[in-house]
Amino acid sequence: MAKKIITDCIFWIWASVICILWRLLAHKMEMVPYITLFVLMMVAWVVLGLLVCKYRRSYIENWLWQDVLTMGLTGGLLMVATRFTLPLMGYHFSMTVSLWTIGIVMITDFLFILAQHYWKFALNINVPPMVIEQRANANVTREDKPRSQASLETVHQAVLSLTTEEDYQMLLDKAHLDNRRTKVVANRDRFSFVQIPDYQYDTLVDLTLLNDAKGINKRFCIVNQKLPDEGKYVCCYRPQEYVKAKLLSSYPKGINWIVFLGWFIYRRVIPRLLLMSRLYYDLTKGRKRTLSKTEVLGRLYYCGFEVDEIVPMGHIEYVFAHRHSQPYEQENLKLYGPLIKLPRVCKDKEIKYFYKFRTMHPYSEYIQKYVFDQRGGMNIADKSDDDWRITVWGHFLRKYWLDELPMLINWLKRDVKLVGVRPLSRTMFDQYPKELQDKRTLCKPGLIPPFYVDHPNTFEELYASENKYLDEYLQHPVWTDTKYFFLTMRSILFKKMHSA
Repeated sequence: MAKKIITDCIFWIWASVICILWRLLAHKMEMVPYITLFVLMMVAWVVLGLLVCKYRRSYIENWLWQDVLTMGLTGGLLMVATRFTLPLMGYHFSMTVSLWTIGIVMITDFLFILAQHYWKFALNINVPPMVIEQRANANVTREDKPRSQASLETVHQAVLSLTTEEDYQMLLDKAHLDNRRTKVVANRDRFSFVQIPDYQYDTLVDLTLLNDAKGINKRFCIVNQKLPDEGKYVCCYRPQEYVKAKLLSSYPKGINWIVFLGWFIYRRVIPRLLLMSRLYYDLTKGRKRTLSKTEVLGRLYYCGFEVDEIVPMGHIEYVFAHRHSQPYEQENLKLYGPLIKLPRVCKDKEIKYFYKFRTMHPYSEYIQKYVFDQRGGMNIADKSDDDWRITVWGHFLRKYWLDELPMLINWLKRDVKLVGVRPLSRTMFDQYPKELQDKRTLCKPGLIPPFYVDHPNTFEELYASENKYLDEYLQHPVWTDTKYFFLTMRSILFKKMHSA
C-alpha cells in the first residue's frame, strides 16, 4: 500500500510542476498559492483513494478493470469535491487549473496501470517444463511386414492431401511407408502423438509443418518417448531462407528490402523480445513461425535425436533423424533474446555462464559437433569453416569483438581477468591435450587471449601459444598480463588484427 501511495504522490508532483509552470508562463502568478492548492488536492486524492480501496493489497491479482475503475472513481470524486469546497475555503482560482492537474494525474496513473498489467502479462510465460521419464532399452514391438494394397493406398491419399506425389515417392523410398512399422501423423496438436502406443512403430513420419506446430520441443520429446531405441523420426518445415527469397523476388527493388525488414522485425525480432514474446504468440497462436535450419536441427538434438539426412523438396525441407538418447533436461522457456549466457569451463574446471550478444541462430549450441563433423572439423577459433549457424549480423559482431562486450559483466563479477586464455565450451575444452586442460584450470580465463599476440594458424600452434603464456603467467602473473596486454594492443592498432 505504501508503495502505491508514494507512486501517486510522485504523479501529483509531476502534474503540479507542469501546471505551475504553465500558470507562471501564462500569467506570472505567484507560486505559493498554487503549491498550497496542489498539496491539499494530493492529500484529498490519497484519502479518497483509501476510501474507494484504490490502494487495497489483495491476496489475488487485481484485474485491469478494477484498477482503472478505482482510479477513475477517485478522480471523479476529487473533481466534485474540488468544485464545491474550493470556494468555501477561500480559493478563487479558475477550475481549469484544478481539472488540468487532476486530468494529468489520471492519465499518468492510467498509463502506469496499463504498464504494470502488461508487465505481469508479458512475464507470465512460464510454461511448466515437460518431465522426461527415464526408460530402459526398448525394441519395436510391431511385426515387421508390408502393408496391404488397400492400406498403402489409404496412406497414399492421406499424404497427397498434404503434399505432392513427388514428396510421397520420396517418403515411400526413404521412410518405408509401405511397412506396417511406419506411422504417418499429420496433426498440429502434439497430443495426437500421446495416443500412439509406446514402441509400436519403428518410424514416425510427421507431415505437419513445424512452422505451424504447437510446442515443438514437447512434440519432439513425446516422439522420443514413443520410439524404440534408434527409432526414426521424419519431420518437415519451411526454411526462413525460402520466405526471404520469396519476399525479395515479389516486390520491386528497394521496396522489397523495406518489406523484408518489416517481416524480419515482426517474425524474427519481436518473438525473441522478453516483453513481446507472449503477446506475439497469443496473437499468432504459434502459426507461421519462422524457423531456420539451425533451430530445427538444434531442437532435435536438444530433444534426444541425431540427424541422418536433410532432403529439400521445393519450399519444404524434410529432416530424417533417429532417437539417440534421452532429451536434455527441459527448461521452462528458451527465448534466445539478443543477450545470452553460455556455459564455459573456468578455473578448477568450474562451469560458469558468460554473457555475449547472440550471433548464432537459436539452439545452435546443441549441434556444434554436428556442424564440425559436416564441415570436416573445426578451426582454431572454435568455429567450423563456413559455419551456417552464424547470422548475417553475427559475422559483423564477431569480426569487431562487439559480441563479447557483455563479457565485461563477467569481468565486473570477477569471473575473468583482463588478460588470459579464453573460456572454452565443453566441446572445445575436450579437444585439448590433458596436460593443457589441467594447466588451463589453474587460473582464471581472460577477456584478451594470447591468441592475438602469437597469431597461431593450427591447433598445435594454438596449444604452444597458450602453454607459453600459462608457463609465464604462473611464474610472473602481473608482468605477464601487462606484457600481453600491450602486445595485443599493438596487434590491433598496427597489424589490424580482428576477431575470427
